[in-house]
Amino acid sequence: MSNFSSSATKAASVCLVTGGTSGIGLATARLMRRQGYRIAICGRDAQKLAAAKQQLLEINTAESESHQQVMIAAQADLNDVDQATQFFEQVLADLGTVDVLVNNAGMAPLEKFEEITSETFEALVNVNVRSGFYLTQKAWQHMIRSGGGTIVNISSMSAIDPFPGFSLYGASKAWMDLMTQALAAEGEPHGIRICSIRPGAVETPLLRGLFPDFPADQCVPPEKIAEVILGCVQDPKKYPSGQFFPVPHQPDATV
Repeated sequence: MSNFSSSATKAASVCLVTGGTSGIGLATARLMRRQGYRIAICGRDAQKLAAAKQQLLEINTAESESHQQVMIAAQADLNDVDQATQFFEQVLADLGTVDVLVNNAGMAPLEKFEEITSETFEALVNVNVRSGFYLTQKAWQHMIRSGGGTIVNISSMSAIDPFPGFSLYGASKAWMDLMTQALAAEGEPHGIRICSIRPGAVETPLLRGLFPDFPADQCVPPEKIAEVILGCVQDPKKYPSGQFFPVPHQPDATV
Protein backbone atom coordinates (compact mmCIF):
# COMPACT_ATOMS: atom_id res chain seq x y z
CA MET A 1 0.00 0.00 0.00
CA SER A 2 1.30 3.43 -0.92
CA ASN A 3 0.53 6.97 -2.00
CA PHE A 4 -0.92 8.27 1.25
CA SER A 5 -1.53 11.99 1.41
CA SER A 6 -2.88 13.80 4.43
CA SER A 7 -2.91 16.89 6.59
CA ALA A 8 -3.64 16.79 10.29
CA THR A 9 -6.43 18.55 12.13
CA LYS A 10 -9.15 17.56 14.57
CA ALA A 11 -11.67 20.04 13.19
CA ALA A 12 -14.33 17.70 11.85
CA SER A 13 -15.61 14.16 11.94
CA VAL A 14 -14.00 11.58 9.67
CA CYS A 15 -15.78 9.43 7.11
CA LEU A 16 -13.84 6.48 5.69
CA VAL A 17 -15.10 5.10 2.38
CA THR A 18 -13.65 2.01 0.73
CA GLY A 19 -13.77 1.84 -3.05
CA GLY A 20 -13.97 5.62 -3.11
CA THR A 21 -12.67 6.37 -6.60
CA SER A 22 -15.91 6.00 -8.59
CA GLY A 23 -19.58 5.11 -8.43
CA ILE A 24 -21.24 4.88 -5.02
CA GLY A 25 -17.99 5.39 -3.13
CA LEU A 26 -17.03 8.64 -4.84
CA ALA A 27 -20.60 9.98 -4.72
CA THR A 28 -20.65 9.26 -0.98
CA ALA A 29 -17.27 10.89 -0.39
CA ARG A 30 -18.39 14.02 -2.27
CA LEU A 31 -21.64 14.29 -0.30
CA MET A 32 -19.99 13.70 3.05
CA ARG A 33 -17.30 16.24 2.19
CA ARG A 34 -19.99 18.81 1.42
CA GLN A 35 -21.42 18.02 4.86
CA GLY A 36 -18.10 19.04 6.40
CA TYR A 37 -16.58 15.62 7.03
CA ARG A 38 -12.93 14.91 6.61
CA ILE A 39 -12.64 12.10 4.09
CA ALA A 40 -10.51 8.98 3.81
CA ILE A 41 -10.83 6.96 0.61
CA CYS A 42 -8.99 4.04 -0.87
CA GLY A 43 -8.90 2.44 -4.29
CA ARG A 44 -6.72 0.17 -6.42
CA ASP A 45 -6.14 2.41 -9.44
CA ALA A 46 -3.65 5.23 -8.86
CA GLN A 47 -4.98 7.45 -11.67
CA LYS A 48 -8.60 7.10 -10.54
CA LEU A 49 -7.49 7.76 -6.98
CA ALA A 50 -5.71 10.98 -7.97
CA ALA A 51 -8.75 12.17 -9.94
CA ALA A 52 -11.11 11.40 -7.04
CA LYS A 53 -8.83 13.18 -4.60
CA GLN A 54 -8.80 16.27 -6.82
CA GLN A 55 -12.60 16.31 -6.98
CA LEU A 56 -12.82 16.16 -3.20
CA LEU A 57 -10.22 18.85 -2.66
CA GLU A 58 -12.22 21.19 -4.88
CA ILE A 59 -15.23 21.01 -2.56
CA ASN A 60 -15.31 24.08 -0.33
CA THR A 61 -16.83 23.78 3.13
CA ALA A 62 -16.98 26.00 6.19
CA GLU A 63 -14.47 23.68 7.82
CA SER A 64 -12.07 23.95 4.89
CA GLU A 65 -12.14 27.75 5.03
CA SER A 66 -10.91 27.83 8.62
CA HIS A 67 -8.56 24.85 8.35
CA GLN A 68 -6.57 23.21 5.60
CA GLN A 69 -8.56 20.79 3.47
CA VAL A 70 -8.07 17.40 5.08
CA MET A 71 -8.28 13.98 3.53
CA ILE A 72 -6.41 10.75 2.99
CA ALA A 73 -6.30 9.06 -0.39
CA ALA A 74 -4.62 5.65 -0.32
CA GLN A 75 -3.87 3.18 -3.06
CA ALA A 76 -4.92 -0.10 -1.51
CA ASP A 77 -6.14 -3.42 -2.87
CA LEU A 78 -8.63 -4.97 -0.43
CA ASN A 79 -7.91 -8.39 -1.88
CA ASP A 80 -4.96 -8.07 0.49
CA VAL A 81 -6.53 -7.96 3.95
CA ASP A 82 -3.34 -6.53 5.44
CA GLN A 83 -3.68 -3.48 3.16
CA ALA A 84 -7.23 -2.96 4.42
CA THR A 85 -6.20 -2.91 8.07
CA GLN A 86 -3.08 -0.82 7.35
CA PHE A 87 -5.29 1.74 5.65
CA PHE A 88 -7.52 1.98 8.70
CA GLU A 89 -4.55 2.36 11.03
CA GLN A 90 -3.10 5.08 8.81
CA VAL A 91 -6.40 7.01 8.94
CA LEU A 92 -6.38 6.84 12.74
CA ALA A 93 -2.74 7.89 12.91
CA ASP A 94 -3.21 10.89 10.58
CA LEU A 95 -6.76 12.05 11.32
CA GLY A 96 -7.22 10.80 14.86
CA THR A 97 -10.61 9.12 14.50
CA VAL A 98 -13.10 7.34 12.28
CA ASP A 99 -16.68 8.38 12.97
CA VAL A 100 -18.28 6.82 9.89
CA LEU A 101 -17.19 3.71 8.02
CA VAL A 102 -18.75 2.95 4.64
CA ASN A 103 -17.93 -0.58 3.48
CA ASN A 104 -18.44 -0.01 -0.23
CA ALA A 105 -15.62 -1.83 -2.03
CA GLY A 106 -16.68 -5.09 -3.59
CA MET A 107 -16.15 -7.63 -6.34
CA ALA A 108 -19.06 -8.77 -8.48
CA PRO A 109 -18.06 -11.58 -10.84
CA LEU A 110 -20.79 -12.75 -13.20
CA GLU A 111 -20.06 -16.45 -13.71
CA LYS A 112 -21.80 -19.79 -13.86
CA PHE A 113 -21.35 -21.62 -10.59
CA GLU A 114 -19.49 -24.53 -12.18
CA GLU A 115 -17.03 -22.11 -13.79
CA ILE A 116 -16.05 -20.15 -10.68
CA THR A 117 -12.32 -20.64 -10.13
CA SER A 118 -10.60 -20.90 -6.79
CA GLU A 119 -8.81 -17.61 -7.59
CA THR A 120 -12.13 -15.82 -8.15
CA PHE A 121 -13.64 -17.33 -5.01
CA GLU A 122 -10.68 -16.39 -2.81
CA ALA A 123 -10.48 -12.85 -4.20
CA LEU A 124 -14.20 -12.22 -3.69
CA VAL A 125 -14.11 -13.57 -0.15
CA ASN A 126 -11.07 -11.41 0.60
CA VAL A 127 -12.67 -8.20 -0.72
CA ASN A 128 -16.35 -8.69 0.13
CA VAL A 129 -16.06 -10.63 3.37
CA ARG A 130 -12.63 -10.65 5.02
CA SER A 131 -11.64 -7.03 4.42
CA GLY A 132 -15.14 -5.87 5.33
CA PHE A 133 -14.99 -7.90 8.53
CA TYR A 134 -11.58 -6.64 9.63
CA LEU A 135 -12.34 -3.01 8.76
CA THR A 136 -15.62 -3.24 10.67
CA GLN A 137 -13.86 -4.82 13.63
CA LYS A 138 -11.17 -2.11 13.63
CA ALA A 139 -13.84 0.58 13.45
CA TRP A 140 -15.89 -1.15 16.14
CA GLN A 141 -12.98 -1.28 18.57
CA HIS A 142 -12.18 2.38 17.95
CA MET A 143 -15.83 3.46 18.25
CA ILE A 144 -16.15 1.70 21.60
CA ARG A 145 -13.20 3.74 22.83
CA SER A 146 -14.38 7.00 21.28
CA GLY A 147 -18.03 6.84 22.29
CA GLY A 148 -19.82 5.66 19.18
CA GLY A 149 -20.12 5.99 15.44
CA THR A 150 -21.91 4.66 12.36
CA ILE A 151 -21.08 1.81 10.00
CA VAL A 152 -22.88 1.54 6.67
CA ASN A 153 -22.55 -1.59 4.56
CA ILE A 154 -23.29 -1.44 0.85
CA SER A 155 -25.17 -4.65 0.21
CA SER A 156 -27.34 -5.54 -2.78
CA MET A 157 -30.79 -6.81 -3.66
CA SER A 158 -28.92 -9.92 -4.81
CA ALA A 159 -28.56 -10.77 -1.11
CA ILE A 160 -32.21 -11.81 -1.18
CA ASP A 161 -32.94 -12.16 -4.91
CA PRO A 162 -29.82 -13.32 -6.77
CA PHE A 163 -30.08 -14.18 -10.44
CA PRO A 164 -28.10 -16.83 -12.31
CA GLY A 165 -24.40 -15.99 -12.40
CA PHE A 166 -24.49 -13.93 -9.20
CA SER A 167 -24.59 -16.76 -6.65
CA LEU A 168 -21.21 -15.99 -5.11
CA TYR A 169 -21.77 -12.23 -5.04
CA GLY A 170 -25.26 -12.60 -3.58
CA ALA A 171 -24.00 -14.96 -0.90
CA SER A 172 -21.30 -12.50 0.16
CA LYS A 173 -23.86 -9.71 0.46
CA ALA A 174 -26.20 -11.94 2.46
CA TRP A 175 -23.30 -12.53 4.86
CA MET A 176 -22.83 -8.78 5.15
CA ASP A 177 -26.52 -8.26 5.90
CA LEU A 178 -26.57 -10.93 8.58
CA MET A 179 -23.53 -9.36 10.24
CA THR A 180 -25.34 -6.01 10.16
CA GLN A 181 -28.38 -7.50 11.86
CA ALA A 182 -26.35 -9.42 14.43
CA LEU A 183 -24.18 -6.47 15.46
CA ALA A 184 -26.97 -3.95 16.08
CA ALA A 185 -27.72 -5.11 19.63
CA GLU A 186 -24.02 -5.36 20.47
CA GLY A 187 -23.40 -1.82 19.30
CA GLU A 188 -26.29 -0.14 21.07
CA PRO A 189 -24.65 0.14 24.55
CA HIS A 190 -21.62 1.76 22.91
CA GLY A 191 -23.49 4.23 20.70
CA ILE A 192 -22.53 2.31 17.56
CA ARG A 193 -25.09 2.07 14.77
CA ILE A 194 -24.81 -0.24 11.76
CA CYS A 195 -27.04 -0.40 8.67
CA SER A 196 -27.09 -2.11 5.29
CA ILE A 197 -28.22 -0.57 2.02
CA ARG A 198 -29.58 -2.84 -0.71
CA PRO A 199 -29.47 -1.11 -4.10
CA GLY A 200 -30.68 -2.75 -7.25
CA ALA A 201 -28.94 -1.71 -10.45
CA VAL A 202 -26.80 1.38 -9.88
CA GLU A 203 -25.39 3.47 -12.73
CA THR A 204 -21.72 2.76 -12.09
CA PRO A 205 -18.68 1.62 -14.10
CA LEU A 206 -19.04 -1.77 -12.39
CA LEU A 207 -22.57 -2.23 -13.71
CA ARG A 208 -21.66 -1.06 -17.23
CA GLY A 209 -18.73 -3.46 -17.29
CA LEU A 210 -21.05 -6.37 -16.54
CA PHE A 211 -24.22 -5.22 -18.33
CA PRO A 212 -23.39 -2.62 -20.99
CA ASP A 213 -26.91 -2.68 -22.44
CA PHE A 214 -28.85 -2.48 -19.17
CA PRO A 215 -31.56 0.25 -19.51
CA ALA A 216 -30.39 3.48 -17.93
CA ASP A 217 -33.92 4.37 -16.82
CA GLN A 218 -33.92 1.29 -14.58
CA CYS A 219 -30.75 2.32 -12.77
CA VAL A 220 -30.38 4.22 -9.52
CA PRO A 221 -27.89 7.11 -9.70
CA PRO A 222 -25.03 6.66 -7.21
CA GLU A 223 -25.91 10.04 -5.69
CA LYS A 224 -29.19 8.53 -4.51
CA ILE A 225 -27.31 5.81 -2.65
CA ALA A 226 -25.08 8.48 -1.12
CA GLU A 227 -28.16 10.30 0.18
CA VAL A 228 -29.39 7.13 1.87
CA ILE A 229 -25.95 6.62 3.43
CA LEU A 230 -26.12 10.15 4.81
CA GLY A 231 -29.58 9.35 6.15
CA CYS A 232 -28.22 6.31 7.96
CA VAL A 233 -25.64 8.55 9.60
CA GLN A 234 -27.85 11.53 10.45
CA ASP A 235 -31.41 10.18 10.81
CA PRO A 236 -31.47 7.15 13.13
CA LYS A 237 -35.26 7.26 13.51
CA LYS A 238 -35.80 6.79 9.77
CA TYR A 239 -32.85 4.42 9.42
CA PRO A 240 -32.72 2.21 12.56
CA SER A 241 -29.61 0.24 13.36
CA GLY A 242 -29.56 -3.38 12.23
CA GLN A 243 -31.94 -2.84 9.32
CA PHE A 244 -31.63 -3.25 5.54
CA PHE A 245 -32.79 -0.46 3.23
CA PRO A 246 -33.62 -1.14 -0.41
CA VAL A 247 -33.13 1.70 -2.89
CA PRO A 248 -35.58 1.34 -5.80
CA HIS A 249 -34.98 2.97 -9.15
CA GLN A 250 -38.46 4.52 -9.36
CA PRO A 251 -38.07 8.28 -8.93
CA ASP A 252 -41.27 8.59 -6.89
CA ALA A 253 -40.52 5.67 -4.57
CA THR A 254 -39.56 6.16 -0.95
CA VAL A 255 -37.06 4.18 1.04
